Amino acid sequence: MQVEILTPEKTLFSGEADIVTLPGANGSFQVLDQHAPMIANLGKGTVVVGSKQASEQFNVNGGLVEVLENRVIVLV
Repeated sequence: MQVEILTPEKTLFSGEADIVTLPGANGSFQVLDQHAPMIANLGKGTVVVGSKQASEQFNVNGGLVEVLENRVIVLV
């Protein structure tokens, strides 16, 4: 799935991933390939973007995530 992590100033990440772990406002959750459409609030924590090759971590202080048509957009 395509993942983008965006701030008002720049793009922190743009690329393919197999799994994304997000710090939801009510607890951590994961998004996998072909996930159902959703929009959720994020709390303070770590976003982990994982693929078969590697994983990357990004600390966030809140934001929003949209999952639609196998694309994950994280606004922080």
